[in-house]
Amino acid sequence: MDRDRPIGVFDSGVGGLSILRALRAELPGEDFVYFSDAGHAPYGEKGEHFVSRRSLEIAVDLLEQHRIKALVVACNTATAAAVHLLRSHHGHLPVVGVEPALKPGAALTKTGRVGVLATRGTLSSAKFQTLLTSLRHQADFVLVPCDGLAAAIEAGDEARVRELCRRYTVEVCCFGTGPGEIDTLVLGCTHYPFAEATFRELLGPAVQLVETGQPVARQTRRLLEARNLLNPHGRGGVQWRTTGAPESLQAAAARWLGLVERPAAGSGDDDLKLAA
Repeated sequence: MDRDRPIGVFDSGVGGLSILRALRAELPGEDFVYFSDAGHAPYGEKGEHFVSRRSLEIAVDLLEQHRIKALVVACNTATAAAVHLLRSHHGHLPVVGVEPALKPGAALTKTGRVGVLATRGTLSSAKFQTLLTSLRHQADFVLVPCDGLAAAIEAGDEARVRELCRRYTVEVCCFGTGPGEIDTLVLGCTHYPFAEATFRELLGPAVQLVETGQPVARQTRRLLEARNLLNPHGRGGVQWRTTGAPESLQAAAARWLGLVERPAAGSGDDDLKLAA
């Protein structure tokens, strides 16, 4: 039955595990395939054409190899570059993208000022600029591109992560709950929630941190319900695919999700001829 098929989730690396975490909490009966394109990461510092091509190739691979029933693009950069192409090429497939949580941030702020941390690729994308323009009258957004932060989180380099979190929050500047201060910070990359404890330590409890996992999970549920594709009797399992080092994905899944299944290794080549 179609409802027994897994949901595909992909990212350039391990950042999408924050989205997978929220999906598994919202949809405990569903099975998933997580595809990490770590052999070509980070997407946020590559061109839009490259990211679009990779996204289309990965979608085809997941459809052919795993017969996925829905696709979650668990990467802000890939969503901005390719979600419209994925929906156009695969009209039968529910496709859910992610975007920096500007709308929730605007709804939460009391001071009217919201900081946004994201990759350079996300902040410069036409999709993000359209979203930003639509919300300009709701809040004042302070944007900071965070070069290197996703890669440091991916590598598990805690010292480098702390250094970069400190640098970029200083660039946002003036956090607090008083007039003119920034009381809400949007973590605009799927990697960044895994540095939440560091951000919280740097900013204190008064600043609200906003990420996108739960809204994405709820939207995925809505689309599956609308197509009668919910699987209440699945085992909640995850299959793993990667174009990078399987050990890195395995370690990240164990560290952040408590999952230790061994990922399938890939060749790392552009043709996506990966182990089944």
